[in-house]
Amino acid sequence: MFLHALGHFHPPNLLTNAFLEELGLETTDAWILERVGIHTRHTVLPLEYIRETRNRDVRAAQEAALFSNAETGRRAAMMALERAGLKPSDIGLVVAGGCSPDECIPAESNRVAQLMGIDAPAVDLQSACSSFCTQLHFLTGMRPERLPEFVLVVNMENSTRVVDYTDRSTAVLWGDGATAAVLSPRAPGRWRVTQTRLAGDPSGADKVRVPRVGHFTQHGAEVQKFAIRRASETLQELRAHYLTSRPGKGMGDVTFIGHQANLRMLESVARRCEVPESRHLFNVNHRGNTGAAGAPGVMSEHWDDPALGDAVVLSVVGSGLTWSGALLERVTSSSP
Repeated sequence: MFLHALGHFHPPNLLTNAFLEELGLETTDAWILERVGIHTRHTVLPLEYIRETRNRDVRAAQEAALFSNAETGRRAAMMALERAGLKPSDIGLVVAGGCSPDECIPAESNRVAQLMGIDAPAVDLQSACSSFCTQLHFLTGMRPERLPEFVLVVNMENSTRVVDYTDRSTAVLWGDGATAAVLSPRAPGRWRVTQTRLAGDPSGADKVRVPRVGHFTQHGAEVQKFAIRRASETLQELRAHYLTSRPGKGMGDVTFIGHQANLRMLESVARRCEVPESRHLFNVNHRGNTGAAGAPGVMSEHWDDPALGDAVVLSVVGSGLTWSGALLERVTSSSP
């Protein structure tokens, strides 16, 4: 499976640590930075709405939001298509998924396709924050002839709408954003997905939840330990595969992009796996936790950056509990 382009979008309203202090959350900039390493995060909600209501009613938040999930997905998708040199009419399948959809039905993918004028099948495939690599896992496992020439994968994450802004443990984490990827099973692109991994532990299904009408909740300490352990295992396994198949390469040749849950979690994974500082890319410090859009969003922001190198491992975790990963290798004239 070839990756032709990535795109991203973040709404303009910014939740700073100073703003969260003003809400009376009994927190400070120093407390937030020490525990999660986040300075700012984006939101689809008006700041005055959050200030006045603390987002007590998630149904009201859906009405107050300045952007729908589909609109943020459309904006990310248009960037990806422009980078790939394609038009919406070139897309033969749309796949979407994330943490907090606008509706139970129709599928979020249908809403994106509707806004973009795409006349093609559209389906959702989601595993919360690990959705992007899960989607890659299933798409790369399909026979190429069963897929169209170009597939659009969209992850829209506007979870500030389900955040309780009286709870400092969750309010400091979440930010909003969307990403989109243009993939092809046949047409060569800039990157190739060479390996994927998917695993899960459904016994932990209650550890991270967003009820149909309710706020995000999680067992923070347990989830942090799970995320560090499983993200590390996935990174090590995919990196080992790359190093075995590419004699002469070392750990410094593999870039790590993890689930952007919080910076301290990512730093722990990087230390465990001996990732050189120059090979650890992240944006959680100024984007917040953008769920399934986090890891692909980092890669999209570095799309033309040589710092990506020639091999990238995405290692992500999510509610379910689910963890997944993907090894992407840059396509060169010498690629097999």
